[in-house]
Amino acid sequence: MNRNIMFALAGGLVAGFLAGYFVGAGSAKETTVTTAAPTAGVVLPAPSLGGGMGAGVAAPGQLPPGMGLPNAEVQARIIRMEGIVKAEPKNHDAWVGLGNDYFDSHQPQKAVDAYAKALALKPDDPDILTDQGVMYRQLNQFDKAIANFQKAGKINPAHVPSLFNLGIVYAGDLHKPDEAAKAWNKVLVIAPNSEQATQARQLLAQLNKGGAPR
Repeated sequence: MNRNIMFALAGGLVAGFLAGYFVGAGSAKETTVTTAAPTAGVVLPAPSLGGGMGAGVAAPGQLPPGMGLPNAEVQARIIRMEGIVKAEPKNHDAWVGLGNDYFDSHQPQKAVDAYAKALALKPDDPDILTDQGVMYRQLNQFDKAIANFQKAGKINPAHVPSLFNLGIVYAGDLHKPDEAAKAWNKVLVIAPNSEQATQARQLLAQLNKGGAPR
C-alpha cells in the first residue's frame, strides 16, 4: 500500500503558528489488505504556505471543520474491514487498513487501537508508529506521541516524518522550542531538499523570531 499524501492535521495554535503542519501517513485511498505496510509520503504544506487544510483547522482533540461521521463509502469500508479483522485477528495488513480508515475518518481512539493490533504483529514499523503518534496527539496524549516518534526514529534514524512531527509536538503542544529546533535541524541534515525540510526552515525561522506558541 502506497500512501503518498499525508494529512496536514490540526496545528490549532495562536497566530497561526504551526497551523496545519502536523503530519501523518493517513490516506483516503481504499486499503488492499494483501499489500505490505505503507511507506511515508509527502507532507502537505501548511495553510500559511499555500496548502494544507486551510483556515480553521482543529486543535488537538477536535475534529477539523466540517468533519463528522465518515461518509457512506468510508463507513462501508470500515464495516468490511472490521469483519475481516474479526475473522482474521492476525491479519496485520487488515489492521493497518482499518487503522488508516479510522485515521482518515477522524476516529483517533479507534485508529490508535487498530494500529496497536498491527504493531503487536509487526512492532518495528516506523510509519505505523508515526500514524499512531499522530492519533495520540489528537487525543492530547502528547507524551505517547513523543514516545512513538522517538521509537520510529530509533528504528530508522532517517525517518523524516517522525522527526518533523516530533518538532511539532515539542513546539506546539509542549512549548519546548529548543527540542523542536533539534528535531527540525535533523530534518535539514537528513533530507535537505524535501518538502518537510522546506517547512522546517519556515518553522525554525518562526522560532528564531520568537514566534513559538504561548
